[in-house]
Amino acid sequence: MMIAGNMKHLTLATLPKSLYEILSHPKFSLEKLQSLSDGKYQIEGASWFCNVGDSQTSPAETRHTEFHEDYLDIQLILKGEEIINYSLTNAIGQSAVEKKPDLYILDNPMLTNGILLREGDFVTFYPGEPHQALCMVNEPAVVRKAVFKVPKEII
Repeated sequence: MMIAGNMKHLTLATLPKSLYEILSHPKFSLEKLQSLSDGKYQIEGASWFCNVGDSQTSPAETRHTEFHEDYLDIQLILKGEEIINYSLTNAIGQSAVEKKPDLYILDNPMLTNGILLREGDFVTFYPGEPHQALCMVNEPAVVRKAVFKVPKEII
């Protein structure tokens, strides 16, 4: 159930209440996220957290495809642009390698869709939804993003 939107028009994204509350939290506005240093950020008492940092885009054929079982991803572009390829199929149970806790890399992904994200754009990937992030648009480039990790229990 991938959802995409833009932080400047958050109400148009038709997010579930729990996700809307995360993205509309005053400490995580687009402007505040853009001013943060690299690192992990979590509000006291919250079960979700956000990682902020720079990454390098590259050709899709060099990128891995991942999915998660326990967490939903919200990937938000703070600066730059990227393409994320994805599929609306459930990858849980497909042949994959767990690289670290709750990060499964698919052996033979079938990605049928792609979305171009620019500053302020975000996309959600629910548990089981395969996605291939950091695909370049025209040439390799640095993209700055915030990735929210939301436990499936609060969705």
